[in-house]
Amino acid sequence: MKEAPAARIPLLDLVAQHRVLREEVLAALLRVVDSQAFILGEEVEALERELAAYCGARFAIGCASGTDALYLALLALGIGPGDEVVTTPYTFFATAGAIVRAGARPVFADVEAATFHLDVERATALVCSRPAVRAVIAVHLFGACADMDPLCEVAARRGVPVIEDAAQAIGAEYKRRRAGSLGAVGCFSFYPSKNLGGYGDGGLLTTNDEVLADRLRALRVHGSREPYRHEWVGINSRLDALQAAVLRVKLRYLDGWTEARERNARYYRRRLAELGLPVVAPQAPPHATRHVWNQFVIRAPERDRLRECLRQKGIGTEVYYPVPLHLQPCFRELGYRPGDFPVSEQLAREALALPVYPELSEEALEQVVQAIASFYRD
Repeated sequence: MKEAPAARIPLLDLVAQHRVLREEVLAALLRVVDSQAFILGEEVEALERELAAYCGARFAIGCASGTDALYLALLALGIGPGDEVVTTPYTFFATAGAIVRAGARPVFADVEAATFHLDVERATALVCSRPAVRAVIAVHLFGACADMDPLCEVAARRGVPVIEDAAQAIGAEYKRRRAGSLGAVGCFSFYPSKNLGGYGDGGLLTTNDEVLADRLRALRVHGSREPYRHEWVGINSRLDALQAAVLRVKLRYLDGWTEARERNARYYRRRLAELGLPVVAPQAPPHATRHVWNQFVIRAPERDRLRECLRQKGIGTEVYYPVPLHLQPCFRELGYRPGDFPVSEQLAREALALPVYPELSEEALEQVVQAIASFYRD
């Protein structure tokens, strides 16, 4: 089999990003190395203050990953065995994995075809009809916020907290309020591919509740507020000072990168519409006053053949997500079957992420558009 050429336009080019930041990042890392203070400490505290302000939240708590952030949020809210948590089947595995890890049961509601987000009517029907539901995890997928107000209003009437899975949405806004300030707890990831990515794993929790913030700080260090005294059984999930130093440098660039992602998304939408191609380009939901475009995901007929065509032309793509969570083998015991969530299953067959990273040139964007056009017209 002939080997495919290296991607001329990769899905993401972190080398291009690093080239601009290299000296600043190295200086920040050297500062930490010289201090020999690697676990939590002043560097992490400074990042927490800066990100709390950026997200419009009172408190921010660093942790080891976005997955841990979700798990810690559930622990802090007392979610455990016998409880149910409503969420979407169309998201990264960690959303439901954290629920199971906490001992609770995921209960899925389908998503809207236009936004890829939780169908609020279906989600709130589950909140109202299932007494065991103790929390909701709303996913701000691909860089836009889910429709939080109606979800939070119904959940609040039942005393059910709403957790924001904002792993892909730092800086996104819902009716001019930032992701991470909308629910009981916001959960962020600093995985390198995120809009604000570290040089390894890292995560963050945000909240406006002082008691909850205090509990989260303890839970990330084995449930301890003071050495060798443990009020809860927590985990070891501390953000490294080296990662915090890198993220503090990158945070200064984040809004500029977001503007470039917005520009690239506008270009794709305009050109795909002008050419009349049979793909469905994503649009920002009406309530999304700022979409940060962590991914630009189209819905494409013959998705797999299109992807292969783009690969042959040196254009990187990815499928988010090829198997919805309700059909994952490890969740077989939940009892879901093919056809239970038709929109999620259709998206799994049609969705394709295109390059949208900030450093893309207009020429590269047009090359992607023309490659898509040639597939459908040839």
